[in-house]
Amino acid sequence: MIESHIRPALGNVALSKLTPTMIRRVLAAKASADLSATTVRHIHGMIRNVLGDAVREELLHRNPALAVRPPSIRQQERRALTVEEARRLIETIRGDRLEALWVCALTVGLRRGELLGLRWSDVDLAAGTLTVRQTVLRAGGQLHFSEPKTDRSRRTVPVPEQTMALIRAHRRRQAAERLQAGERWQDFCLIFASTIGTPMEPRNVDRAWHATRARAGLPWLRLHDLRHACATFLLASGASPRTVMKTLGHSQITLTMNTYAHVLAEVERAAMDAAADRLFG
Repeated sequence: MIESHIRPALGNVALSKLTPTMIRRVLAAKASADLSATTVRHIHGMIRNVLGDAVREELLHRNPALAVRPPSIRQQERRALTVEEARRLIETIRGDRLEALWVCALTVGLRRGELLGLRWSDVDLAAGTLTVRQTVLRAGGQLHFSEPKTDRSRRTVPVPEQTMALIRAHRRRQAAERLQAGERWQDFCLIFASTIGTPMEPRNVDRAWHATRARAGLPWLRLHDLRHACATFLLASGASPRTVMKTLGHSQITLTMNTYAHVLAEVERAAMDAAADRLFG
């Protein structure tokens, strides 16, 4: 983001000469270049944070980015995965090389990078838990291991027994791939690795997912939507918003409440109706 958007536009401007108008023009130009409002907001946020550091280091007296209003984001309603569709998906991916990865995304709600960064030392087969300690991302043309997104993203989550059984089966599959690869195997100790043990390319995972969702008759379903489906199913099953927050690694409870307000309304209605049924028999 810095190299592609911020440095070319503002890199030659002295800090003392930087004004809100300059930042506003950069954001307007990026919006005119058909970047999404979310991306433009991320650019604004990075500029604001960097200049905030400059103020704390007393390189600036004030942060000019604070006077710039980022573009608003229109929330788009996305189609939610139903239980019937989820069952069809699970049936479709049965036996797939990445079956355990897809099911982890659906039942544990991990992000793509978190799934690809999981190591065998992060799974406790006896306790039935996974611990997120690192993620895989592409930056500067290379794959990197990175710290989790936030402090709350570094978390230990319970894993359903059905999912843990698939992880065990995946381990046996990986052992066979290791034998077949022989000297070509590179041991990164990753749960979801390539056929020679190296970190998986996120774009290749996306391509595999696109083929999988097409077979399931769900061409609209993004891989990230499985994370949302996990949260929706948890809430509908009676899990508290705070439990969902901890499972997904949200930084704030308000993020969980705002993202899944529609589901919470349905849960609240069901709870009220159930309480009234008990009172009135």
